[in-house]
Amino acid sequence: MSITVVISAQVSDFDLWKSKFDGLEDQRVAAGINARAYRNPDKPNTSYVIGTAPSKEVFVEFFTSPDRQAIQDSGVITSPPDIVFLEEY
Repeated sequence: MSITVVISAQVSDFDLWKSKFDGLEDQRVAAGINARAYRNPDKPNTSYVIGTAPSKEVFVEFFTSPDRQAIQDSGVITSPPDIVFLEEY
């Protein structure tokens, strides 16, 4: 059963963060993850990602990968991400 993932985090520069997010598209596709990035127009330094993954385990494996972790470590993400996993019933 696939899951839906909603992630929010503060970023120092949304456009820079978005370019790094887009740079991982091939890795997301290879993992079976479909995700899109969003920005709150009233809070432009808050990023949101809404997507689906084959399982929570697949998502966690991708999210903790060195390439994804490099974005976290680059300083463009300025808060710990808030991650919510949802199952459809």
